[in-house]
Amino acid sequence: MNETLVVDYRMIGHYSVDFHSHQEYEIYIFHKGSCRYLIHNNIYDLEPGDIIVMNGMTLHKPNVDPKSEYIRSVVHFSPHWIKSVLMEMNSMYLLEPFQKLHYCLIRSSDQKQLKKLEDLLIQLAEVKRTVDSYDKYEITELKVLLLHVLIVVHRLCQVNSMKLMNKKGDKAVHAENIAEYVQSNYMKKLTLQSIANDLNLSKSYVAHVFKEMTGFTVMEYVMGCRLTQVKYLLEMEPGKKLKDIAYETGFESISHFSRYFREKVGVTAKNYRSHRTKNKVESN
Repeated sequence: MNETLVVDYRMIGHYSVDFHSHQEYEIYIFHKGSCRYLIHNNIYDLEPGDIIVMNGMTLHKPNVDPKSEYIRSVVHFSPHWIKSVLMEMNSMYLLEPFQKLHYCLIRSSDQKQLKKLEDLLIQLAEVKRTVDSYDKYEITELKVLLLHVLIVVHRLCQVNSMKLMNKKGDKAVHAENIAEYVQSNYMKKLTLQSIANDLNLSKSYVAHVFKEMTGFTVMEYVMGCRLTQVKYLLEMEPGKKLKDIAYETGFESISHFSRYFREKVGVTAKNYRSHRTKNKVESN
C-alpha cells in the first residue's frame, strides 16, 4: 500500500531533498512558511493555500527558508491504483490536470472548496494511520476519499490553475532560462562555463543566481534531468541496453551511470527496470 498511496497531512519542519522525480502523481498543498518551488523550468514563490498538482515525473524541488516555519500537506498516489474506479465511473477526466498539464499551480480564493479539500485530507490521513493492514473495506474507503480529493482538485484547477503570469524579477527569469536550457541540453556534455557562454552570462553569475533561486547547484539540476530521463527510458524501452541509455542521457561512462543511479534511487538500474516493468504488466 505504501507505494500506491501516501498521505502526509500538515507536515511541520524542514527536510533536505534533492531535485527529484517519481512515478506517483502528487498533490502538494502549502500551508505556512516561506517556500520557493522549482518545478520543471518554472519558479513559484508560494503563498499559503497554494496547491501544486504534478505527474511526479516532472522534476521538482522546494527551496525553503530555514529560518521560517514550513507546513505542507502531500498526497502521492499511483494512477494505476485508482484507474479501475475512475473507468467504472467514466471519470478518467479527473486525471487530466496531471496528464495533460503535467503540472500546474492552483491559487484559489474559494474557501469552501479549500476547506473541503483539507477535510478530505484529514480523513485520508486518519484512515491510513489507524489501520495496520488493509482489508477490502479500508481499500474501498481510501479510494472513495481519493476520488473526492480528485474531484475537488479538478474543480479548482478548471477555474484557478495558473502558470504565474505576473512580472518576475531578473534573477527568477535568469534561473528559469538556465533551467530551460538544461532541460533541452542535458544529453550533451555540459559544464558551468559552457552553459554560461550559451546564455551570454558570466560563469559566476550563473552559479550564484541558480543556487540563490533554487537552493541547489546547476550541475545538481543537470544530473536530476538525466536521472529522470533514465527512469523514463528504463520503463518505456525495456529492450534498450543500459549502456545506450547511459550515453543517450549524457553520462560519460557506464560505471558513473551505474554508481550514480544506485546512489540516488537505492537499487540498480536493472532491478529498477524489472520492478517497473512488472508493476506495469500487473496494472494492465
